[in-house]
Amino acid sequence: MNKWNMIVDVKKCVGCYNCFLSCKDEHVGNEYPGYAKAQPAHGHNWIDIELVERGQVPMVDMTYVPKMCNHCDDAPCIKAGKGAVYKRADGIVMIDPDKAKGRKDIVDSCPYGAIHWNEEEQVPQAWYFDAHLLDQGWREPRCVQACPTGALKAFKVSDNEMQQLVKTENLSDIEPEYQTRPRVHYKNLEQVRRRFVAGTVITEGNDIQEAVEDAEIYLLRGAENVGETKTDNYGDFKLDGVSGSGTCRLVIDKEGYNSQSYDIELSESINVGAVMLLPVEPRTHQHAESVAS
Repeated sequence: MNKWNMIVDVKKCVGCYNCFLSCKDEHVGNEYPGYAKAQPAHGHNWIDIELVERGQVPMVDMTYVPKMCNHCDDAPCIKAGKGAVYKRADGIVMIDPDKAKGRKDIVDSCPYGAIHWNEEEQVPQAWYFDAHLLDQGWREPRCVQACPTGALKAFKVSDNEMQQLVKTENLSDIEPEYQTRPRVHYKNLEQVRRRFVAGTVITEGNDIQEAVEDAEIYLLRGAENVGETKTDNYGDFKLDGVSGSGTCRLVIDKEGYNSQSYDIELSESINVGAVMLLPVEPRTHQHAESVAS
């Protein structure tokens, strides 16, 4: 049977919060019997946006990571719910609003923190893929409909087709260590999980500092070259996608200039700032001294 899945492409997310707002608009003050009680106006982020910052001023980048219930095939909340939480045949995880009443323990069962406690109704709640709309014939949840950049995509395919998509699209889980087999998959998470090394290469010229274009940048971990790039016409470089941590050596080379190298600690993305390359001084000729002797 075909089942619902979602792909979240963090590279396309611009942090507009349309997904968050559309979820609020659909569920705050609106009860859908058999599906969910109304979402409270405050305190519940069934769809949330995590902001991940990398680097240091002036070279900083932001990645927006939409997060919601992952509709896991091996969901801890189903085990904890003991009948109050179940998975539909189409892959959607549902919290029964009647059977789950008073079951605050279900909130703590989710390792992703995607389940919220409705104090007024005394029920646990989570984003349920807008199943009430899909059951009416909608082709996608409201959050997907509201996304202007295509960062969210929902579709119904077989498990074999989804496994193939995971391979071809290089998809990953948001927290793979939990091993819950989520049906919400992420693309381009290396923008969050990996690091960058950035900086600006300059030189002295005509009493001012000038940018050095096309300087070669190498990042070495021991004898291994873990990345390379070149400076642009402003002298800036950004070597992205570096995995792992620890001490690396940054080498900056440009023909006609003295090379520079630094040991840097890659515990996080780093901006090394301005790096000065000085021109190689021409060799002095000793012809006059030889003649004199």
